[in-house]
Amino acid sequence: MEYYNYLKSLHLIFVITWFAGLFYIVRLFVYQIEAAQKPSPEKEILQKQYKIMTYRLWYIITWPSAVLASVFAFWMLFFTDLGQAWLKMPWMHVKLGFVFALYLYHAKCQQIFNQLQNDEVKYTTTFMRLWNEGATIILFAVVFLVVLKNAVNWIYGVIGIFLFSILIMLGFKFYKKIRERNQS
Repeated sequence: MEYYNYLKSLHLIFVITWFAGLFYIVRLFVYQIEAAQKPSPEKEILQKQYKIMTYRLWYIITWPSAVLASVFAFWMLFFTDLGQAWLKMPWMHVKLGFVFALYLYHAKCQQIFNQLQNDEVKYTTTFMRLWNEGATIILFAVVFLVVLKNAVNWIYGVIGIFLFSILIMLGFKFYKKIRERNQS
């Protein structure tokens, strides 16, 4: 059991750093998109700096964290007795579905990263701010699943985060209107 707890601790550390990278990378995407709309030379200076920042975050923190979180998760699930017992539980099946969604989210972030590194701006800052909520919803769902160990009760937590996300977006729109009013 002691061996399992070390694996779980390492898994949690790398899950936390993976999510930190995902949250921050999308924020940097917002800044890159905003920089693309600036006049020269400000545009080029900001774009160069944001490309460096996103590159370092993505390949030094986010990708290694994703890989290590996955390695320790697979190790726990497939090479420990407790992990194999968890695999038989319905809540774990739901959790693994959300983990799969997280991998898809990560892959889409990779695609956006590649586009922005090539100066291709295909998304708006509003889309990116909404996109950032995707990782939050996955995080909430997984945490509630793991803590409650119930394949159904996690829904209440996810409903709560959806409502919270709506409040955040309303606050964002309110702040944007105030900011636009003050600039004119």
